[in-house]
Order: sequence, then structure tokens, then C-alpha cells
Amino acid sequence: MNPYQRQPNSAFWSRAVARLHPDAVDPVGHVPFRIHRDDLVATAGSCFAQHISRALQERGFPYLVTETGPITRNYGVYPARFGNIYTARQLLQLFQRAFGLFEPHDAIWHRDGAFFDPFRPQIETGGFATPDDLRSDRESHLEAVRRMFESAGVLIFTLGLTEGWVSNHDGAVVPLAPGVVAEPPEGTVYSARNFSVQETVDDLRNAIRLARILQPNLKVILTVSPVPLIATSGDQHVLCATTYSKAVLRVAAEAVANAEPAVAYFPSYEIITGAHNGRRFLADDLRTVLPEGVAQVMNVFARHYLSTRAAPALSARARPDPERRRQDTDVAAVICDEEVIDR
Repeated sequence: MNPYQRQPNSAFWSRAVARLHPDAVDPVGHVPFRIHRDDLVATAGSCFAQHISRALQERGFPYLVTETGPITRNYGVYPARFGNIYTARQLLQLFQRAFGLFEPHDAIWHRDGAFFDPFRPQIETGGFATPDDLRSDRESHLEAVRRMFESAGVLIFTLGLTEGWVSNHDGAVVPLAPGVVAEPPEGTVYSARNFSVQETVDDLRNAIRLARILQPNLKVILTVSPVPLIATSGDQHVLCATTYSKAVLRVAAEAVANAEPAVAYFPSYEIITGAHNGRRFLADDLRTVLPEGVAQVMNVFARHYLSTRAAPALSARARPDPERRRQDTDVAAVICDEEVIDR
């Protein structure tokens, strides 16, 4: 006997990838839990996370929305109107800001007489009219974030990037560099940061542990976005920068899933970018995931993680909103803050 003779077919490239039709390749391994129809599900992360929330609602699963308003103003894209959360440090700091554990020194950016929230710079097209309008909206927003963490039974977080912009004053991380959408106050300095595996692991584990103070039984699913960097702030070629970023995120997700109970890794990255699919799930820009790719990811996800057992009727706050579905059709494009970098 050699150590491979007792391995299942899924352990062999020829049997699990090369000889199969691409649609038959299913890279999901151990599934530690399933999502039931009475679980309130929250999503956060990079722009690819928006596909997951839409697919859950289409399948009749309760998607938690704690901050409501018209989709044309970015409400309902995520549970609260926090926009894209590209790095694990952003997720950790979102929790800390919502519960008064961290108050960044730099709170308002500006451009052309308008005022912008540096932590969600494109939430309001054209910015807020006054600093007081911004502060009032942020206060209600962070209240909605608190309700999200207090209510969610499942959190699906899509890791998108390792690159971020960090305040030299207090370490606050923003999703877009100064000057891309708006400018920080004079004298404020931000530096480019490329987070390591260990930093990403630590940030994820700290965020999960804080969330579980409120929800001890919180289940977490980590995914890695298959969308490459739109640009890098470093001196590498963008292809190499993308490879590094996705490798770090993939290793970090695996490490956290192995170290924390009720944390799973779902291979959306592998399903879209695997060699067995070539480029068939990507648009001509080699970044945009086509609808058939999203469908393949969600079909595999549903097969393993979505329970089909009967459940009580959805509460009003968790019920999929027909008007929101109509608006989703009207505003079909996924909202990606980073796209403004390359305009």
C-alpha cells in the first residue's frame, strides 16, 4: 500500500478535474454546517460578495438588511450601507468603529465643496452637502452595523485585496487612496500597505471573536474574490501583484477555517479561475465575472450549504423585498468602489 491508494477520487487531478466536464468539477471539501431558512444571513467584502447576497434572496433565504432605502443610493447592496470592504483590517475596524472601540482621527474628506466619508467614499454620489449631514448619516449607519452584528446568524465574508491605504496617524484603513474620490484634511498622511498572511489571519480571527461576543453561535463562511486587482500601488506588475494578493488571502482563509470552530472556506475563487474553465466565466476585461460564472458558483454553494428543510415564514425584516428585486434589475451592475481608480 502507498498513502494515495485509499484517497478518494477528489484527491486526484485526473479524476476530479481533467477528465470531467467543467460543470461537473466540484472542489468543495468538508462542510461543517448548513444554512437554514430561518438563519439570518449577512454578507460583506469585495464587490463579488454582492452576487452571493442576490443569489440567496433569489432562492428564498433570508438576507439581513438593517439599513434601508433606495438601491439607487446604495442601500440594500449589503446589510448596512458600508460599501465594499476589501481587506480583513477594514472588517475588523468596521466592528470597532460601530461599537465605540475605535474612533479614527480622520473623519471627513472633501472635494469641490462636498464632503465624503473616507470609509465609504462613494455611498453618496457627489458627497454630502454639509459635514453635519455626513455625521448624521454615519451615526445612523453605524447603528445599522451594530444591529447587523447583533442579529446575523451567518456571516459570509469575501476577501478581495491585501493592498490598502493606512493613516499614519492612527492606522485607520480606507478603501480608496486619498485623491481618487476626495481629499483628506491638509497635513493628513496615508501610506500604501500590503497586508501579510499573518496580519490577515489575525484580523479575521479578531473580527470573528468580537462578533461572537454578541452572537456566540455565529457561523462564518470565507471566500476569496476571483476578481483581479484593477491596479496596484506597488512596483510589481499588476499580474504578479494579483497573484500575491490572492495567494495571501487564500492561505489566510484556510488558516482561519482550520483554527476557528464553525468557520468554513468556500472555493468561489477556484471555481471561476480554475484551469478547467479557462476564461469562459470572465468577460473580455478578464475581471468581470459573467452571469454563468456566478450561477456556477451559486449552484455549487447551494448544493453544499443551503438546507432544503421546511422553515417558518420569514419575518418582515428578513423577507426578500420584491421592490428591491425590481430595482436590482434596474441597477444590475455590481458596485465596485475600486473601478473609479482606472476611469
